[in-house]
Amino acid sequence: MPTIKVESELQYDVRQPTNMLFKIAAAQTDRQQVRNEQLTIDPQVPVETLEVGLEGNTMQRVSVQPCQLTLHYEAEVDAIAQPTDPGNVPQNHVGNLPMEVLPYLNPSRYCESDLLGRFAFEEFGQMQPGLLRVQAICDWVNEHLDYTPGSTGVTSTAADVVLQRTGVCRDYAHLAIALCRGIGVPARYVSGYAAQLQPPDFHGFMEAYLGDQWYFFDPTKLAAVDGLVRIATGRDAADVAFATITGDAGLTSKMVSAVFL
Repeated sequence: MPTIKVESELQYDVRQPTNMLFKIAAAQTDRQQVRNEQLTIDPQVPVETLEVGLEGNTMQRVSVQPCQLTLHYEAEVDAIAQPTDPGNVPQNHVGNLPMEVLPYLNPSRYCESDLLGRFAFEEFGQMQPGLLRVQAICDWVNEHLDYTPGSTGVTSTAADVVLQRTGVCRDYAHLAIALCRGIGVPARYVSGYAAQLQPPDFHGFMEAYLGDQWYFFDPTKLAAVDGLVRIATGRDAADVAFATITGDAGLTSKMVSAVFL
């Protein structure tokens, strides 16, 4: 069971009264246990911790007056390693999927599986269903996209990425998710930390539901699967932004770190 120390610090110039929602804390799940967790905010303001959404993602809500705001988070995470060679775990028939998994078959804002379904079947429909086919999708995404920081924006979708063949981690994940959903595999977006990621930053990856559990995949191949730490889970990146701001505040500095202990 690897232990990963995660840390992040966000600094904002808050120019008017502002409400801020943060998703930067490691999730407490049956696959990762969070220890020695600390969250500090300067200046000190009341912090409300909430669980929201289908997956009960944890977020912190603060309301601040004009100031220079610093938010610092750190924790140690014991993660249950995913099997390195689980074989070709079978794909479930849609009629046998648990109810809570079904929403992750549907198109979403950034993962237009309805538009890409035909393409997905043409590329991957003849392969044996299961984990190896999902891995083949991730391999295809990795091989056909160029990782180029700044090449996409907040409106870029999986369909856009197919055409321009470039993107960053969220785009790789969105495309792989859309292709999985297009062939009937429930898939969802995960935001998190990634041990030894270069350059260090929050990371976007994905999960696919196979057999009777979710499996992590990182189409960028920039991080080892056993070094991935979940923060939040959603249909796509729109559900799991690390900060949502209502008011007037600009990010002036961001530091993210994740290392194996």
